[in-house]
Amino acid sequence: MEVKIHIKKGDTVKIIAGNEKGATGKVLMVDVKKRRAFVEGINMVSKHTKPNAANPQGGIVKKESSIHISNLMLVDSKGNPTRIGRRLNDDNRLIRYSKKTGEDI
Repeated sequence: MEVKIHIKKGDTVKIIAGNEKGATGKVLMVDVKKRRAFVEGINMVSKHTKPNAANPQGGIVKKESSIHISNLMLVDSKGNPTRIGRRLNDDNRLIRYSKKTGEDI
């Protein structure tokens, strides 16, 4: 049985564990199979690159690395971290809502 991932691309999340604890950022990409997400400006790593057409000099490039989704918590519209629930709206579509405030996300 596969567990649903409550974080999507474009969500604002807060880091709740690890070196970057307390920081917030926007989700750039989610890897569903590995249950990891890339968050803008979080978990930066140095990557050595060979010279190529895009980067003729080569060298060391800073880029985001993935972080496990268990270390992320969604931030609602008011800026508070919250857990996520799912419910059907009037059109019988599944929507996410904030468990803390009860409002739709």
